[in-house]
Amino acid sequence: MSKNVTPYKTSSLSKKEQVAQMFDNISGNYDGLNRVISFGIDTAWRKKVLKLVSDKNPQAILDIATGTGDLAILMAQTQATKIIGLDISAGMLEVGRKKVADKNLSNRIELVLGDSESMPFEDHSFDAITVAFGVRNFEHLEKGLAEILRVLKPGGIFVILETSNPTKFPFKQGYFFYTKYILPVIGKLFSKDRAAYGYLSESASVFPFGEALNNILRKIGFIDVTARPQTFGVATIYSASKK
Repeated sequence: MSKNVTPYKTSSLSKKEQVAQMFDNISGNYDGLNRVISFGIDTAWRKKVLKLVSDKNPQAILDIATGTGDLAILMAQTQATKIIGLDISAGMLEVGRKKVADKNLSNRIELVLGDSESMPFEDHSFDAITVAFGVRNFEHLEKGLAEILRVLKPGGIFVILETSNPTKFPFKQGYFFYTKYILPVIGKLFSKDRAAYGYLSESASVFPFGEALNNILRKIGFIDVTARPQTFGVATIYSASKK
């Protein structure tokens, strides 16, 4: 199980409320800063997620923790007729809606303010569900994953893209140094919220990855669980299905 790292350690708010506040604060800089922090590699990872989903020919797709809608917009390259992006940050969704409108995709993509641990959707609603860099922000990981299982159709695909920790020398040591010391500095330079990118690096360092997350997915009830490490293990793409 993941440790409950929170963005603002002196705050009386719940982790969920703190995460929403944090992403509201950094929403204006989020896209550009993401490209800088990942050296642009995250776009290639997202394309791999797109390929996994496209191969299933989904008609209805849900992108959880959609943020500014990058992955939801990418999913418009599938044949899906309904794409919903869900997020708890109104600020991130505001940026996302502008991007969706600019790409003339408002008729296919709907961005919804909501809680991933209590979603406003019926059972078995989606052929495919994705989460990119969002599961580590769940306040209760297993509760959020169980909710995803509930709204996924039998035979549907669930894909997670999440940071992970390299385990081999010298990538392990280099990644630790980068996330511990460099990433927070970059965040402070670009963002008014000085705690945000410290939280993002700390939460990534303690979140379960690889077989540990695979086992949690299986415990919840997912089947056909697979982990695909990316770029020396700094991220992992997980895929799973439902009976």
